[in-house]
Amino acid sequence: MKRTAVPVEAGKLGLKELIAMGVGGMVGGGIFSVLGLSMSLSGHAAPLAFAIGGLLALITGWSYAKLGLCFHSDGGSFTYLEYAFRHPNIAGLGGWLLLAGYIGTIALYAYTFGAYGTALLGAHAHGLMLHHLLETAIIAIFLGINLYGVQAAGHTEDIIVLVKVVILSGFAVIGLMQADVSTLFPFFNHGANGLLMGAALIFVAYEGFELIPNAVNESQNPQRDLPRAIIISIVVTTLIYIVVSLVAVTTLSPEDIFKYKEYALAVAAEPFLGKMGFILIGLGALLSTASAINATMFGTARLGSIMAKEHALPCVFAHRSRATSVPWVSLVVLAAVTLAFVNLADLTVISSFASATFLLIFASINLAAFRLREKTGIRPWMPLLGFAACLASWGVLIGYLWSHDGNSLKWMLSAYLTVGVAELMFSQRRLFMKPAECDT
Repeated sequence: MKRTAVPVEAGKLGLKELIAMGVGGMVGGGIFSVLGLSMSLSGHAAPLAFAIGGLLALITGWSYAKLGLCFHSDGGSFTYLEYAFRHPNIAGLGGWLLLAGYIGTIALYAYTFGAYGTALLGAHAHGLMLHHLLETAIIAIFLGINLYGVQAAGHTEDIIVLVKVVILSGFAVIGLMQADVSTLFPFFNHGANGLLMGAALIFVAYEGFELIPNAVNESQNPQRDLPRAIIISIVVTTLIYIVVSLVAVTTLSPEDIFKYKEYALAVAAEPFLGKMGFILIGLGALLSTASAINATMFGTARLGSIMAKEHALPCVFAHRSRATSVPWVSLVVLAAVTLAFVNLADLTVISSFASATFLLIFASINLAAFRLREKTGIRPWMPLLGFAACLASWGVLIGYLWSHDGNSLKWMLSAYLTVGVAELMFSQRRLFMKPAECDT
């Protein structure tokens, strides 16, 4: 039987654009941010830790693909939870957690921007002060840009993604040609616990593929392209992470990893690319993290606005500028909380919080896909496996923090308690006050 071509609508996103969105969202700062942490915990097995994270992302990505095709909504995770769980508190709590997770990722990108910027400027005497100044400035700059209403063109974002991938691919290829494989052994030099902990702590590096289903209504052929784009973008990102971490592990000594943990990738480029390699990777990190901050801030502010319209957040979050239609209240609150978090916490606290939060979110999305399996047509074992794997990884991370990093655990539990109390207070308010229609 002859196949008929699907008509292409002008301005719609094709497979290439969707893949760029996914790869750009994941490589937006993750590998620059958490490579040093992964190597410090997993040791020589860091590439395997990234592979485990990629496998978890693939399983969860399939749940997102099925849910995205079933419910054509740009509300993403929050909308899927609303359909899967009738109790409004569950979707509301998921939405609050999602906002918290995105605040964690913006803080992670801003922290990394400050670390690489400080390293490139060669500041020593006032390094900590400069770091805080840079991470604060980059958030303030993109808050101003988003409030003004300037949106980056799609072609510009494609170019940024291409530059990031080219820089990392060049680093990987040249590094592999000069890598001393003998330094990889013993492979499990930090044991199985270090491997599992490394995989759990760096999971935030895979946050970003869930942006693809949000664009289902702007896709040329979502039925065909959405699942392909999610799978391809995760596979491409995982391969990049594995090869880059392999080069870094064979290049850096344990002392270097501990000393330069916050900008390990730039230091790893020096032995075979010299000072220019350090600068090139550093500039790539600044470009990637800045782009990721802008995109995440843009999307998260609009998520807050959508949640307000669904009565899951106070109506004030839906307020938009009459001139630019920008959800300015949501943006200002988001930026203020992020600024406080990034200036008070360190890299381990921020990364562990962001990874743990997205492991919880992805576990809930897998459970949602299982509950909605008759509507989505997904095979039940896939989301169940994803749910169990994400929950187990979260448990590993919490167990490690309980034993080795009580400070990070206190931060995390405080944030979750705040989210729970906020949702409970707002939901109880709904019991005796009729929800008002949000004026946007």
